[in-house]
Amino acid sequence: MDVARYTYRLRLSSSAHRVLLAEWDRCRWVWNQCVAQSRETHRHNRENPGDPRTCGPAQLDKLLTGWRAEQVWLRAGSSVAQQQVIRDFGSSRAKALKDVREQVPQWRRAGMPRFKKRSLAEPTLNYTQRGFRLRDGLLRLAGGIVVRPVWSRELPAVPSSVRVYRDSLGHWYCSFVVRTHVQVLPSTGRVIGVDWGVRELATTTSDAHDLPHPEHGRNAAKCLARYQRMMARRRPAKGRPGSKGYRKAKRQAAKIQKKITRQRQDTGRKWAKRVVRDHDVLAVEDFRPKFLAKSTMARKAADAAIGTTKRELIAMARKHGRDLRLVDPKHTTVDCAVCGA
Repeated sequence: MDVARYTYRLRLSSSAHRVLLAEWDRCRWVWNQCVAQSRETHRHNRENPGDPRTCGPAQLDKLLTGWRAEQVWLRAGSSVAQQQVIRDFGSSRAKALKDVREQVPQWRRAGMPRFKKRSLAEPTLNYTQRGFRLRDGLLRLAGGIVVRPVWSRELPAVPSSVRVYRDSLGHWYCSFVVRTHVQVLPSTGRVIGVDWGVRELATTTSDAHDLPHPEHGRNAAKCLARYQRMMARRRPAKGRPGSKGYRKAKRQAAKIQKKITRQRQDTGRKWAKRVVRDHDVLAVEDFRPKFLAKSTMARKAADAAIGTTKRELIAMARKHGRDLRLVDPKHTTVDCAVCGA
């Protein structure tokens, strides 16, 4: 049994859209209060080393009770969503402090949580099982918010939580966390090895399962560059809002980038399904493509989206109960070329 996310598009009425944005404003205010409290705790501990304070979720929960008692408009919102904001803040802050303690290199550290600006931060609301209900095909959130998901597929089980969010194009989605069971495929008795590359996205020990470079980004580069030039010409001064033309060009560029991302995911998922269906054991190079960003192949490697394809292959193997082994990437390209398999 495993946990997976099932994401669906949301259709919002004007009233539901208005209420969701109001709920997000309250949650964003709670997040910013947590950031301010965290910075105040850090300043106090630096000036008073003999009297240390903490700023964990337990302390912030007590503060939230006081904030809701003082602010009438904050009480109008759901306490479930506001408590989840504190949990998310606590996880983010704990990860940043852990990286500092373990002396992780600066470029790999998770930064401390920052203030969220209304004009920049996209709405994200999290609800636990006591904060939402599914009834008559509708998603009913705490606070009397009712939205209609587009049910493109059925949920395999009762969800334990849901995240409601808006993407860069202004589209709203709900993402459910559910427990899934392994869907075992018939045994084939075949084994395959996968080596990642740039000229060919995936070279395997079976010629029929090689994955050529799809070049989705290259095919859309001309149209994307056009809107990026429009944005550059209309770029507003610092601190000033963008013009209507700038916002329109920005939306068109985001739409193209979203399409490229979906094309890469679709290509990787279809290829992974074919590989997993035809083989029982998969030996996959545990390749980390980050170093290619500094090479002459950076653009082609980024367009290949090796990381996305690798994640889809691992998820597909786990879903269908296949034996997937991650192999150390040292010398795999040379060894695979001469092994004769």
